[in-house]
Amino acid sequence: MPIEIQSLAVLNTAAFLLCVYFCAYVLSILVLHLRTGRSGGGDHRSYDWHIVIPCRNEASVIAGTLHRLLRDLPDVTVWCVDDGSDDGTDAVLRSFTADPRVRVVTRRLPDAVQGKGAALNAAWEAIARHLPADAVLERTIVGVLDADSYLDPRCRSALAGPRYFGAAEVAAVQVEVRMMQCFRPAGESGRWARLLVRLQDMEFRAPIAAMQSLRRYTASVAMGGNGQFTRVSLLRQLATEHGTPWHGALLEDFELGLHILLQGGRTEYCAETWVAQEALTRIRPLIRQRTRWAQGSMQCGRYLAAVLHSRRISNSATLEIAHFLAAPWFQLLGTPIYLGCLVVLGWYVARTPGGITAWWAGGGWGVPPLIAVFGILPFAVWGLVYRNKSEPHLSVAAALGLGVSHWLYSYVQSAAVWIAFARMLTSRSEWQKTARDADLTPSSRASDSDPSPPPSAGIVAQLGGRPRGTVSVPQPPAQPTPTHRPDGPVRNRKRDLACTK
Repeated sequence: MPIEIQSLAVLNTAAFLLCVYFCAYVLSILVLHLRTGRSGGGDHRSYDWHIVIPCRNEASVIAGTLHRLLRDLPDVTVWCVDDGSDDGTDAVLRSFTADPRVRVVTRRLPDAVQGKGAALNAAWEAIARHLPADAVLERTIVGVLDADSYLDPRCRSALAGPRYFGAAEVAAVQVEVRMMQCFRPAGESGRWARLLVRLQDMEFRAPIAAMQSLRRYTASVAMGGNGQFTRVSLLRQLATEHGTPWHGALLEDFELGLHILLQGGRTEYCAETWVAQEALTRIRPLIRQRTRWAQGSMQCGRYLAAVLHSRRISNSATLEIAHFLAAPWFQLLGTPIYLGCLVVLGWYVARTPGGITAWWAGGGWGVPPLIAVFGILPFAVWGLVYRNKSEPHLSVAAALGLGVSHWLYSYVQSAAVWIAFARMLTSRSEWQKTARDADLTPSSRASDSDPSPPPSAGIVAQLGGRPRGTVSVPQPPAQPTPTHRPDGPVRNRKRDLACTK
């Protein structure tokens, strides 16, 4: 047998096994996600709620986030960590300190800018000092939000439900993440930017939500960087055993979830409520963000041995965690395999007597359907799932278009994994903040005479000379209650696959 045919056979076999493994995983999370039901809420007034917001150069967004939180959740305590900001964030935070519900934790160099985990630990130390001696730690909840967040006003009622903190064994809950630009009227962003927004919204509300559905079944729900809520009793337990609740991985949220599971706590995913955040509208910041996530996942591989030996983590949870930790390495392995298949196949086609026509007639016609079924379909199906579970107003054509775009969008993650691997090889592990559009646009701050920020600027606080309390913040419209989704006639309304902004 010619050497090129042998090489093609070996590469095709490896690629086929990887495809079957991936498709089986997609099918499992898809089925569980479609079967997931919804839970009722509870009485949030029996809990003490604290929200932590790490702030590293967040002057363009933090005022709007604080105004929404104080308006929608009037009885929460908000802890803002100024992590060595140099863009005026400290001035914005000081304008809120007259409100007893807002506490500011200030970090300065050289202690500052050590990563999100370090900022969260600083907030934890302040919260621990603040809590009275008779505080009921099991009913004291600490949530973590990004500085650009909009939290569902009904979030606490959903989290207090019997499936979540209403169950004594639940130590932490992650809520669904959405993209804020999908709630705002159309603005100046181009079609490409709006498509990126919609793809990120679909990513969090379809495949990532489906992964969490599987993790609910295996008791291994992962925490996210935005919208995670944890009992103080568990945070104190982690701090007592390890010194701090959060640790040094770039994926500090997933790392926290692993520590909770290793302590015997149970984690949950709540799709009945949500937190919205600013989506990225450019490829380079998106790759930087995903590089940080991929490298953080690689760093968390050091916990695999502890997970394998833990008697507190079930076998199914161990398998799911091992799959997640192995995912970036499988992507590294898959890239040369798939590229090798293309190179050898192209060489073989070029050497076939009669050229590509003879190759096609001799069975090559079967390659495109295989690529469609094993390569594109596992990504494209999420467009229809997104329409069915989250956005019924999308047309079928738009949902299919989103699905195919999601296949192309997945190559961003492939690029990020290789950059993360290079960073690991060169021992680079600094925490890189993702730049926002409002931070990069000189016109992101409107003049005092204009009460509304430019549509492309995101949520921007208007501070110059205005008295405190008059910040103008564009608000997303009220969302459906957690137990209701638009149905019926709404499905007949067509919407372009790109998100409005």
